[in-house]
Amino acid sequence: MACHASGGLLATAGADKKVCVWDVDGGFCTHFFRGHTGVVTTVMFHKDPKRLLLFSGSEDGTVRIWNLESKKCVAVLKEHFSAVTSLALSEDGQTLLSAGRDKVVIVWDVRKYNSKKTIPAYEMIEDVSFIDPGSGLFSCLGIKPTNLKGKTDGYFLTVGERGIVRIWCLESAICIFEQQSSDVTINIENEESRRGFTSAVMLPNGQGLICVTADQQFLFYCPTRIDGGPFQLNLYKRLVGYNDEILDLKFVGEDEQYLAVATNLEQVRIYDTTSMSCSYVLSGHTEIVVCIDTCVSASGKTLVVTGSKDNTVRLWDMEKRSCIGIGKGHLGAIGSVSFSKKSKNFFVSGSSDRTIKIWSWDDTLDDVGSEVPLKAKAVVAAHDKDINSLSVSPNDGLVCSGSEDRTACIWKLPNLVSSVVLKGHKRGIWSVEFSPVEQCVITSSGDRTVKIWAVADGSCLKTFEGHTSSVLRASFLSRGTQFVSCGSDGLVKLWTIKTNECISTYDKHDGKVWALAVGRKTEMLATGGTDAVLNLWHDCTMEDKQEDFRKKEEEVLRGQELENAVSDSDYTRAIQLAFELRRPHRLLELFSQLCRKSDMEDPIEKALLGLPKEGLRVLLEYIREWNTKPKLCHVAQFVLFRVLRSLPPTDIVEIKGISELLEGLIPYSQRHFSRVDRLVRSTFLLDYTLTRMSVVDPDIDESTTRDDTNGSSVENGEIAQAEPVVLVPEENFEQSGKKRKSSKSSKKGDKKVKAASKGDSNDVSIIA
Repeated sequence: MACHASGGLLATAGADKKVCVWDVDGGFCTHFFRGHTGVVTTVMFHKDPKRLLLFSGSEDGTVRIWNLESKKCVAVLKEHFSAVTSLALSEDGQTLLSAGRDKVVIVWDVRKYNSKKTIPAYEMIEDVSFIDPGSGLFSCLGIKPTNLKGKTDGYFLTVGERGIVRIWCLESAICIFEQQSSDVTINIENEESRRGFTSAVMLPNGQGLICVTADQQFLFYCPTRIDGGPFQLNLYKRLVGYNDEILDLKFVGEDEQYLAVATNLEQVRIYDTTSMSCSYVLSGHTEIVVCIDTCVSASGKTLVVTGSKDNTVRLWDMEKRSCIGIGKGHLGAIGSVSFSKKSKNFFVSGSSDRTIKIWSWDDTLDDVGSEVPLKAKAVVAAHDKDINSLSVSPNDGLVCSGSEDRTACIWKLPNLVSSVVLKGHKRGIWSVEFSPVEQCVITSSGDRTVKIWAVADGSCLKTFEGHTSSVLRASFLSRGTQFVSCGSDGLVKLWTIKTNECISTYDKHDGKVWALAVGRKTEMLATGGTDAVLNLWHDCTMEDKQEDFRKKEEEVLRGQELENAVSDSDYTRAIQLAFELRRPHRLLELFSQLCRKSDMEDPIEKALLGLPKEGLRVLLEYIREWNTKPKLCHVAQFVLFRVLRSLPPTDIVEIKGISELLEGLIPYSQRHFSRVDRLVRSTFLLDYTLTRMSVVDPDIDESTTRDDTNGSSVENGEIAQAEPVVLVPEENFEQSGKKRKSSKSSKKGDKKVKAASKGDSNDVSIIA
């Protein structure tokens, strides 16, 4: 793709052999060009916005110039014999550079559409770019004017398959600068990797240069020239866009700030855990690096040992960032390496040739500038199949090996004498590790289990099951009280050894988790797998405890605030606090108190109007729960009525999950209504029975003495406590509905109402 200088046009091209020009604002295609017979690899607009010219290069070896005004191809430049990969235009717009995989750069005259010269580059060029005379890169070159008009010759840079930056003089066709070494690891067997650098872009304001590699790395270079010395490009930052499969990783250094990562490459990448940027790489192996281990030597130097499919092990000095020792002797790919834990002056290696070797070095190795061959102190044929894992005990007295033959063996150091054979797994063993405090070994296997074994007699102490696929790694945590495991199911599990329980499972990978590293001092975990994702895990146990304590403390304070609000009869605030604290029982008590008071509707409505939609949803969930219990249904209906009356229907409809909530409310509400309706109708039967028994006599003697104050009747000197009788108007009987009284009963009911109205009290006394 390429964008026009005006910003209004966008050119695209691809494998369909076509070139399209798009209107950026309108989003429609304005031009459609055909003519190339191969994949179009590059497009570029003319730098002058007034000259509507478009340049395109293709795998057919041609460069075409398109006129956007006439919508025609005005020139076809045929000089390349291979794919054209890049185009560049000079500042004056009169000179065009084209570079390709035929290892040449051709200079074209844009005015005459002919070639001026051909510059051999002796490598497949992936990108070419003119150097702006006002850029910092140009000033660092120290170029002076070369003609009488004070102008300098044109200069351009190229990048390609060699993975180096070269700067050329356009007039003399001479390379004036070339990087001495490449920062890109070239894999001869990988066609993509052979491309080295695929693109180079100069940063604005003279900040430097960005080069992009075929394996999706971004290398940032800064041009420097110190005290008149030679021009240099210093790599100051590396961003890795893709890791491919991560096979192994380990924390590096005393403070464990760095992480060594082995991927499907011949190099080891060293990441800074604070920024997760790749600080540098360790290059030297000729095949994929499979395993890594690190340590800090007795002299205080940080060392890294790597094993590769090239059948060699390499010892690296992190301060020098170079290989200081190489061990040869294995006849197969190295499957595992492990440093000694105490003396830190030897390491062991296991290979697919089924042997274990012990390698040692002395302090003089650090002072040697070049690679020194390492010698094997001891060798043993350990297993019947490939060795996948090795671990040295904390006291350097034992080494444990795990193999595809389903066994793990414990060997005595330094002579590699067999001590114990651990048998019990049904599939191959992928990892082994000694406990940092106990005399036991942990193993993980393809049979989906993790086992802990006693070192003394080789008995199986515990078996842990939980993974649904092969367990690829297992490592101790928390001074041997816990361990973490990862497997082919993409899960990372944390286990407590004492209880045999998996206390947590983490699903952050989309493929097999091959690599697991435990930070002994930083309390961090690192995992990597086939999904090319590198995850860092932090131990947040203390933070969680502190957060729980803070929440409990805050809950106590707010609980006291709730009780104070109830004491002050500030029910609006009390309801809001009960909601915030998620105390449904206390909220029910508040609503029950308000339900018995007739003048408390206003506080309820204020509290309901102050609730957010999420709070209303929670309230309706509480109401739904209360409504299922007959003892609490009255309060539930009371609150539900206030909600429906206080809030507009539009707000209620917008509550999340309102349909499910109503589905739970309606059936129980109908059931409660039917029950109340039956109770009301049953009271009519009592009224009818009393009337038919003439207990309520309409012709009560008006001279009957009544006590208006306490509702008692006085007759023959005896006082009888009056029983209150509720008098219901006739229209209420008609509204209740399904059963109607007879006309005779209605007339007698009217007489009863009249008789009651004659008295001075609202109570009717019935005396036997």
